[in-house]
Amino acid sequence: MPIGYLVTLCIVGVFTGLALIRFRRFGHVLFVLALPASELPHLGMVFLGLSTLLAWAQGDLTGATGSVLLIIAGLIFAGLAVLLLRALRARGVIHQTLRAHGVKPLRRRAWWLRPLVFPFPWRPRSLTRTGPIFYGDDPRQRLDVYRLRKAEQPGPVFIYFHGGGYFSGGNRREARTLLYHLAARGWTCISATYRLRPHAGFEEHLADARAALQWAHDNADVHGGNPETLVMAGSSAGGHLTALCALTRQEPGRPQVDAAICLYGYYGRYYGRDEHESPISTPLALDPSCAPPFYIVHGDHDSYVPVAAARALHDHLAQGADQDVWYAELPGAQHAFDVYASWRFIAVIEGIDAFLKQHLSHA
Repeated sequence: MPIGYLVTLCIVGVFTGLALIRFRRFGHVLFVLALPASELPHLGMVFLGLSTLLAWAQGDLTGATGSVLLIIAGLIFAGLAVLLLRALRARGVIHQTLRAHGVKPLRRRAWWLRPLVFPFPWRPRSLTRTGPIFYGDDPRQRLDVYRLRKAEQPGPVFIYFHGGGYFSGGNRREARTLLYHLAARGWTCISATYRLRPHAGFEEHLADARAALQWAHDNADVHGGNPETLVMAGSSAGGHLTALCALTRQEPGRPQVDAAICLYGYYGRYYGRDEHESPISTPLALDPSCAPPFYIVHGDHDSYVPVAAARALHDHLAQGADQDVWYAELPGAQHAFDVYASWRFIAVIEGIDAFLKQHLSHA
């Protein structure tokens, strides 16, 4: 019995199976296991193929046992192929969203090459990272600034807030490929973190997000940014903060948010709160008429925050917002699809480029 090959089949098979199905129980744990196969299925196919060739060369796949193992390997490979097709479909969904809003998708040659060869975040040498910079006294109140080393003129400002359910996370994990991409195009990109549970509650999270926005508005020019254009974005809990700040941007003393981008966000009420809460912790209870342009992106296989949350925010904004609301639902995408420079996230970045160009004069 080829124990090593059997272990390989079990590991790749579990990851593949979790990525293929929608599961509701234990989603906050299992999505982590599903994510690699969901975003990088081609690497799983290569690993499985090489392992199978090695087992074959060593004579481990002979007889009835070998035939059974080959059949199992074939089924796993087929599952990875399904995941690959789902990932590649994301670009078509993004292009469909663009066309629905009157934007013609650009033809990008070799768009598939980077995710195929090196699907991981990589900061070009042309960019600098300054940080951590503290916008408050707490160790969690910090941010990083990304910009071109030799920027010729001030660029618009992009501020991003990480996810983690308000109890975990950091500002050097998700969406790095997006931050590097925009910084390379001349943006001043800020990635901020904030105080977490159980040492902080909703009021502290929201205060930190607003304080980081204020810091960006007041200090971005020192780092090559033009705060006249300020875009806010976030993933998961960061998407929740983004929606809240964007929908209260017209309150006195608040920095102006010119556009909002929410990736696989949670949009319900904060832990243990109800309709009598103050301040309001769900964007679904805020007036959408003052919303800036919104771009909401979510995966239809998200087991941590079901896609119904994104649909609810889109419907809420679409019914009352004066500004444009973009929405893209990615087939087969799990939570945290922005961790890798995958085909799916590269397609999302292409959509973000078009969204920013459509709504901001300086993008």
